[in-house]
Amino acid sequence: MGEIMEIFKLVLGVAIFIVTFYYIISEKYPKSLVAIIGGSLMVVSGILNEEEALETIGYNLEVIFLLVGMMMIVEIMSDTGVFQWVAIKIAQAAKGDPTKILIFISIVTALFSAVLDNVTTILLVVPVTIFLARRLEVDPEPFVLLQIFMSNIGGTATMIGDPPNLIIASLGNIGFNDFIINLAPLIIINTVVLLGSASLYFKKKLTVSRELKMSIMELDLGRTIKDKKLLVQSLVLFSIVILGFLTNSVTNIGLAVIALFGSIVLIFVSKKKPEEIFAKIEWETLFFFGGLFVLVEGVENLGIIKVLGERIIAVTDGNLKLTSSLILVISTILSPIIGSIPHTLSFGKIIVEILPGYTGQTDVLWWALSLGACLGGNMTIVGAAANIVGSSVAKKVGIEISFKEFFKWGIIVVLQSTILSLIYINVRY
Repeated sequence: MGEIMEIFKLVLGVAIFIVTFYYIISEKYPKSLVAIIGGSLMVVSGILNEEEALETIGYNLEVIFLLVGMMMIVEIMSDTGVFQWVAIKIAQAAKGDPTKILIFISIVTALFSAVLDNVTTILLVVPVTIFLARRLEVDPEPFVLLQIFMSNIGGTATMIGDPPNLIIASLGNIGFNDFIINLAPLIIINTVVLLGSASLYFKKKLTVSRELKMSIMELDLGRTIKDKKLLVQSLVLFSIVILGFLTNSVTNIGLAVIALFGSIVLIFVSKKKPEEIFAKIEWETLFFFGGLFVLVEGVENLGIIKVLGERIIAVTDGNLKLTSSLILVISTILSPIIGSIPHTLSFGKIIVEILPGYTGQTDVLWWALSLGACLGGNMTIVGAAANIVGSSVAKKVGIEISFKEFFKWGIIVVLQSTILSLIYINVRY
């Protein structure tokens, strides 16, 4: 009888997991609601008990509170107009040349994504990018697509740049600086290669008259900065927070504490109403994370992740380089299908399971997962949150990016990134 109950629980747990993922991918209902229902069903069905579910969320609170702190800082900074100022300043530094603007703004997008997060960056950069493209009377679509691709690429370089890296940091107990040291070199190479190929491809399509170039030079930069005092306050606090992240291995102050403290001090000195800032936090994302943590913990309780881990070790025969390459390729394929966040959480648990079976620089398994999940997300329009947000922002101003159109460019970008990533992890580690 006990064995029958275990089989029933296994089938039920797998069914809950598959159905939940289906509705997350299909986006028929809000993903936060679906994830919470899926996690709750794991508890209601007895696969997890309430204490285990709460412990899972508690273990991952640093990820959630880190996101909260950064969301509040960025929200206040965006009120100053600094991001629009930077975009227009770059366009004028490029003398209104569309190809140079495309390259320069892409580099800034990558940098913003690394220190903010890619979703926030897309929300800030895409509207300005579309404005500049239309001012130059060129097709805005290549501009928008490249900003989305670059946000995912740039976000891969740091722990806070892309949500999958936050999950990896939590599961693998990996520090802020470790991401920069191990991933940033490849991201720089990837950026150079992508921008080089994009500028060559789009060069003929981005030829405009001298008059249109001059229209960019005539834009009034002074009108973009809305609050100079708030700008100074924001930049000072933001710099202190980033410095805190970089030195946390010495100070031993948690990243979540640094981000929350910085955001609260900024709210206080800027005299913003806390309720206004709290209302603009992306609560849906946070609840999505919470539900997902519980859902995947339920799958782990069923023993499925342990079995998958054993299969990977068997296939690779304990070869670390082969395993890391396999994880990178699998992640690149699955991430754009099921979404980078759900994939990272599920596969991250598998890595935790198989790590004791390997010796050497085992951190390469985490870097392979990060590269596959973050860069692979560029393949489809639903592969990463930044893709969905970017296409949504474009649609609001009449630029329709279809699944097919996104995939046509995304598959090339991801293929390029995957080849570079495979070479990088096999040569370096």
